[in-house]
Amino acid sequence: MTESGADFDDFFRTEQPKMVALALALTGVPEAARDLAQESLVKAYRAWPSVQAMDKPGPWLRRVTINAATSWHRTNRREEAARTRLGGEGSVVNPERESDMFWAAVRALPDRQRAAVALHYVEDMSVADVATALEIAEGTVKASLFKARATLARSLGATRGDD
Repeated sequence: MTESGADFDDFFRTEQPKMVALALALTGVPEAARDLAQESLVKAYRAWPSVQAMDKPGPWLRRVTINAATSWHRTNRREEAARTRLGGEGSVVNPERESDMFWAAVRALPDRQRAAVALHYVEDMSVADVATALEIAEGTVKASLFKARATLARSLGATRGDD
């Protein structure tokens, strides 16, 4: 194995579980999360010389995974809308645990808010790191997290029957 192949193997072993967790937080579907993480890592492998040359390839990989999850959501919404128009049932989410309810509510957030919440809470990234990963300003991350928290408080409070 070449030296660059060994470097990718190390990168893969370190990042793969993190990407699955991130994608799972964003999609809520274990199979989709594994697929999205795998697709992101394949992109990293194909572009390995330039990815390896980056100061911090992790944020690039997270961005690729978030973009893949965003595309997955768009496709999933179109498919559910088509099933509904055709008289079929869309997917019904019936979360049983509070954490399931929380992540279902996170997945209902707009793309940027959903990504910011997942990176901040799943990846335990600082606001500055989230800004780097999403390629947006720190103020935008703060605003996205603020709006997400407010939306989550409303939706989860309403779900539990709180005022």
